[in-house]
Amino acid sequence: MPGLREALLPLGLVAFLVFGGVAAYWLTRPTTLTLAVAPQGGTEPALLRAYAAELARRKLGIRLKVVGFDGVRESAEALKAGQADLAVVRPDVALPGNGLTLAVLRALAAFVVAPGASGIKAIPDLAGKRLGMLAGRTADRTLLRNLVAHYGLDLLADAPAGDIGPKAVALVPVEEADVTAALRDGRIDALALVATPTFPAARRAVGAVADAAEGGEVDLFGVSDAAAVLARWPRLQPVTVPAGLYGGHPRLPAEDVATVGSSYRLMARAGLSRSVAAEVTQHLFEMRSTLAETVPAAEDVVHPDYEDTADATSARLPIHPGAIDYYEREQETFIERYESWIYLVAILGGGLGSTAAWLRQRLGRIRRERIEVATARLLELRTEARRETDRVRLGAMAGEVDDLAGSIARHALNRPTEPRTLGAATVAIEAARSTVRRALDAAAPPARSGTTDVIQS
Repeated sequence: MPGLREALLPLGLVAFLVFGGVAAYWLTRPTTLTLAVAPQGGTEPALLRAYAAELARRKLGIRLKVVGFDGVRESAEALKAGQADLAVVRPDVALPGNGLTLAVLRALAAFVVAPGASGIKAIPDLAGKRLGMLAGRTADRTLLRNLVAHYGLDLLADAPAGDIGPKAVALVPVEEADVTAALRDGRIDALALVATPTFPAARRAVGAVADAAEGGEVDLFGVSDAAAVLARWPRLQPVTVPAGLYGGHPRLPAEDVATVGSSYRLMARAGLSRSVAAEVTQHLFEMRSTLAETVPAAEDVVHPDYEDTADATSARLPIHPGAIDYYEREQETFIERYESWIYLVAILGGGLGSTAAWLRQRLGRIRRERIEVATARLLELRTEARRETDRVRLGAMAGEVDDLAGSIARHALNRPTEPRTLGAATVAIEAARSTVRRALDAAAPPARSGTTDVIQS
């Protein structure tokens, strides 16, 4: 068995090193997630690309593979189809059934700005009017159509040249730089915005309307019965435009404007592990100040509003449990995260230890049995030597005694043997040698071969 033992030890060491290396690699390797971003040219792709670069620079355990899409509908479809682990989603445009919120990247408010002399002070006043919308914002059309429909009006995307009708609103796309001229020329009567109220683009648009108004007087209004609108379109959310946001003297708006809006959200597939989702959320908020140095939109990243855990998980726009863990400071510890693996390693280690102990016991028993067999043979040789008178046979017995003694010695050297077994073997060796030696001394010398002839003459 020495050969078997010598072969098993290196194999066991190699297996242990391989298992340890694989476990270390698995536990320390970064987790790479595919992130679908949209809209093309928007602030969200720039923010999340900066986030991915910062994760890589800090060599953290999360890596992001950013994939760009033209619009938020396409990015939501990528998450729904399993082509992405994370995605930028605008719920009022497309909400994937498997998407759960990690963070609100940017909140949008829907409101209308009109020159004070226009007499447009609420959405119903838009009947028969031409409503401007910043060109390229096609994702906002569905939201605006729903809002005017709540007041019994139709939103016409292709505005006729003449009379619009008393129950219709003509939607006219305009470039940001052309807003003031369009108002002065009568191409539009008011400007609709679906934007983050604090963004520079929103301030510029409000300023452009003020430039076209007599004395700079404008009216800014939202949705008066926001609760009813939210009940009809639950993927929207309540938003407030703070008083004085666009000017303090006179204040514009004069008081807080309650309205509805949507949001750009970072969503994760529901099957993403809680620990990974919590880590993505944690890093995003911890890096917010750093990211804002290059992408100011990072300052607008906030957590979704919710009252308690039950509210967060049962909301119409539910939050990922991993994000809730971060928000409520209940993230999994290392032991909790890898609990199953630790148990598996412990069980496997115990099994390997038991197997090694069994092998050691088995090898020891085999070794002891071989020494016992050799000892029994030595005792047989002692008995046979007492009856043997042939010196040739006695010489062969002496050689066998030496071979058995050498075999016993090798077994004893390779692994410690029980003293009782080794003592019995030692006594048997000495007794067999002594008996064979005496038998050789007493045996007659072999007769010489051949004959002697006596010749007498």
